[in-house]
Amino acid sequence: MVLDKTRKSLDFQSGTPHPFGATREGSWVNFTLFSSQAKTVTLGLFNEHNSKSPEKIFTLCPNTNRTGDVWHIAINNIPKNWSYAYQIQSAHETPQKWLLDPYAHSLRSPTKWGTWHEQVKDATHLENIKSYVPFPNQFDWQGITRPNIPREELMIYEMHVRGFTQDPSSKALCPGSYLGIIEKIPHLKSLGINTIELLPLFEFNECEYGQIHPETGTPLYNYWGYSSMSFFAPMRRFAHGEKVESPVLEFKEMVRELHRAGIAVILDVVFNHSSEKGTGGPIQSFKGIDEFIYYMLDSKGRHCNYSGCGNTLNCNHPVMRELIRDCLRYWYCEMQVDGFRFDLASILCRDSNGSVLAKPPLIEILAQDPLLTDCLLIAEPWDAGGLYQVGSFPSWGVWAEWNGMYRDEIRRFIKGSGGSVSGFTRVFCGSEDLYQQDRLPHHSINFITAHDGFSLRDLVSYNEKHNLHNAECNRDGCNHNDSWNCGEEGETDCLKTQELRSKQMRNLHLALVLSQGTPMFRMGDEYGHSCFGNNNPWCQDGPINWFQWDEKKQDLNFLRFVQLANQFRKDHPHFHRQQFLNDSDIAWHGSHGQIPNWDGDHGFIACTLYSPKGDDPLFIAFNPQGEETLVYLPEAPENLTWVQVANTGLDSPKDFLEKEEFFVLNSPTYLMSSYSTLLLKTQNISKTPYGDLISSN
Repeated sequence: MVLDKTRKSLDFQSGTPHPFGATREGSWVNFTLFSSQAKTVTLGLFNEHNSKSPEKIFTLCPNTNRTGDVWHIAINNIPKNWSYAYQIQSAHETPQKWLLDPYAHSLRSPTKWGTWHEQVKDATHLENIKSYVPFPNQFDWQGITRPNIPREELMIYEMHVRGFTQDPSSKALCPGSYLGIIEKIPHLKSLGINTIELLPLFEFNECEYGQIHPETGTPLYNYWGYSSMSFFAPMRRFAHGEKVESPVLEFKEMVRELHRAGIAVILDVVFNHSSEKGTGGPIQSFKGIDEFIYYMLDSKGRHCNYSGCGNTLNCNHPVMRELIRDCLRYWYCEMQVDGFRFDLASILCRDSNGSVLAKPPLIEILAQDPLLTDCLLIAEPWDAGGLYQVGSFPSWGVWAEWNGMYRDEIRRFIKGSGGSVSGFTRVFCGSEDLYQQDRLPHHSINFITAHDGFSLRDLVSYNEKHNLHNAECNRDGCNHNDSWNCGEEGETDCLKTQELRSKQMRNLHLALVLSQGTPMFRMGDEYGHSCFGNNNPWCQDGPINWFQWDEKKQDLNFLRFVQLANQFRKDHPHFHRQQFLNDSDIAWHGSHGQIPNWDGDHGFIACTLYSPKGDDPLFIAFNPQGEETLVYLPEAPENLTWVQVANTGLDSPKDFLEKEEFFVLNSPTYLMSSYSTLLLKTQNISKTPYGDLISSN
C-alpha cells in the first residue's frame, strides 16, 4: 500500500506506468518514474511557500505502484503551484536527496538571472531541485501554424535568447526574454532570414561555473547554457513573468509570433551530457535515479567523458533513447518548434562502451519517427572524444550537418593563403563529395562563424585568441582559427586596415550567401559585433556577448550589405536547388580569360552560374589576392547583357546596388581590386540603364 505520511490526505490511486513524467488529466495528476535500481521510491509534494520540506510524502508500494521497473501513482486535487521531487533507495544507497523528474516540464528555480546563490549555499553544486506539478494547458495558438519553409530555401540566424535584447540599447520592454525576441521580429525580417537557431534553453544553472572575472571581479556565468538540467523544461530565467507557467506560455507565445512572421524556430539541444558533471559531481536527477542506465561508465564505475564536460549520456540505451525521442516529440508537437540542432551529435553514435556504431539506433529512430517526419534534424558531427563525422554522419536521407569543412575552406581561401582553389570551389558548390548517395545540397549547413569561435569582425581583426577574461589563463578555445587580422592585432585607428577588414567581412558574407547549401550566420555579425578576440566567450554575460543595438545604428553600411545580399539569394532560384550542380549548371573561369588553376594555393576563380531552368546566368568572381586582376567576362546570352550587382571592393552604397541601380557593363573586361568579390547578373538590354563602368579602382 501507499503510505501518506502527512495529516491532511489527498485522494490517490495506483496510477499508470505510461506516459513517463507527471501528466494531468482533469484534476488528477499521474506520476511515473523509471528506475531499475530502486528498492523504494518516495514522492514528495511541496507547497508554494516551502521548497525544502515536503507538505506531503507518498512512499510507493512495490506491489501496487510498480510495473516492471516503472513506479507510478495518481493523485487528485493537488493545490496550485505545488512542486514535486523523488527520493530513491537502492541496494547501494539510502535516500538522502530529492531528485528531479527527468521528464519535468517546469522547474522550481529562480526567476532572476544569477540568483541561484541566494537560494542555496553552493550554486556551483546545486542539488535538491524540484519541478512544478503540471498546470492546465491554457495556450491559444490563434490558428497560427508552422511556416513549413522548403529545406532548400532555409536561411538560419544563430542567436541567444538573453543576449539578443538584454543590453539596455535594445530598449526592449521585456529584455533578455522570449518576449523580447518578439519585440525584435522586425529586425529579423529586415535581415531576410527565415529561421532562427536558439542556443540552449533547456533549464540550466547559469551559476555553476563559480569563477570570477580576473579584471572586474564580477561573476562569470554559464551564459551559453550547454549544461542541461532538465530536457523538457524551458529556461525560467528567459521568461519575463514570474508565474509558475510563465516560461512555458511565453515560449509558446514567442514561437507563435515568429511563425506568424514566417520564421521557423530551431533549438540547439544538448543530449550528449548533463549538468551532473562527472564522478564527484552533483546528484540532481539521473545519477540518483539510475546512474548505470543513463550514463556511460567504465569498468570501475567512473564516468566516460566524450563530451569534455565530465559525463556522457548513454544515448543508445533503450531507456535513454525513449527519453530523447519523447523530449523531441514534446518540443515539436506541444511547443511547436520546427527542428533541432544536436550539440556534439557524434556522441549519439556511440554505444554504452563508447564504441562507434555504424547504424546508431537513436539516429535511425529519430530519422524515421512518424511524428517527426517534417522536423529539421541537424547534427554537429563531431565530439570531444575525437570522432569527426562531417560528411559521414549516419543520415537515413534526413539528417543535415554543420559543415565544418565548409567553414575552414572558405576562411582559408578568402584570406588569401593556405586555401586551395579546388577546396574552395568544392564547398562553394555544396560539398557534393561529402553528401553523396541519399543527401542533397541543403543537408550541408554552411557557416563561417557560429557562437563557438571568432565573430565575423574578430575573424578579420585577430590572428590569436584573447581569452584571459574567461579565467582559464587563455588555455580554453581553439588555437586554429584560420583568421587574419589584416595587418594589425585587435582594435586599430589605421583607416587602411579598417577598410581592408570591412572588405573582408563583405567577401566572407557574400561567399556564404552565394554558396550552394543552407547558409547560417551568427547574431551580431550583421553589424560587425566584436568579442575583442575572445573565441570562447561561453562564460561572459555582458556586452561582449549581448547584441549592441546602438552599434547597429552607428554603422549601417555593413548591415545594408548583409540585407541586400540575403535578399539577392532569396530572389534567385540559383541557390535553392534540389540537386547538386552538373556541368550544364556552372562554367568555371580563370583570370585573364584562362582556365582555372585548380592546384594553386590561392588565386582568382570565377564562374557562370545558371538557374535550374538553364537560363538567367550569374557571374561570380573571387580575387583573394593582394593584387588587382583583370577579368574577362563571358559573353552574355542573346538579347541579354551583364549588369553589375555587387563589388566588395567598393564603398557603400556601391558595394551592393539596389535593383533599380543595376547598370550595363560596356566593356568585355573588368579590373578587380585585391581582396574583392564581383557579382553580375544578366538583364534584358531594353530594360537596363547604361552607366560608366564602376570598377574597384
